[in-house]
Amino acid sequence: MMREDDFVRAAEQYRNMIWRLALHALRSHADADDITQEVLLRLYRSGKDFESEDHLRFWLVRVTVNCCKKVLLSPWRKMEPLEDFQEKLSVLLPERSALFDAVMALPDLYRVPLYLYYYEGYSTEEIGRILRVPRATVATRLHRGRALLRDQWKEEFG
Repeated sequence: MMREDDFVRAAEQYRNMIWRLALHALRSHADADDITQEVLLRLYRSGKDFESEDHLRFWLVRVTVNCCKKVLLSPWRKMEPLEDFQEKLSVLLPERSALFDAVMALPDLYRVPLYLYYYEGYSTEEIGRILRVPRATVATRLHRGRALLRDQWKEEFG
């Protein structure tokens, strides 16, 4: 098991990142809470010695993505309305709500890479390792996701 002081530091530093990633992937506040708890529990029990902060962060994102995939496959999965989800993210500015709605309406295939790229600052190569797809696939998904956003924006706002 991980040393308690190392775990506490890592949990305080990364729990919001884990929660935001889970929330973007699952669109459910309750599921994001559950995933955050599960990922932090796995970290505590892992007994891993991480080479660096980047290694720890990558491991946490990878475990979060895997846990989210497991939840998405559940037949009991329920989605919260986007309006409820938007209210729970207090970090959003009112003038960005239209963009937020457009991003959240995208399929998971595009939404998660866009989130990792623009909000968490990962490169296409890093996202490829996290999602276990080739870098070129990530670049394609980012390109198509941006194109979908652009098309939606033109339809709504001319």
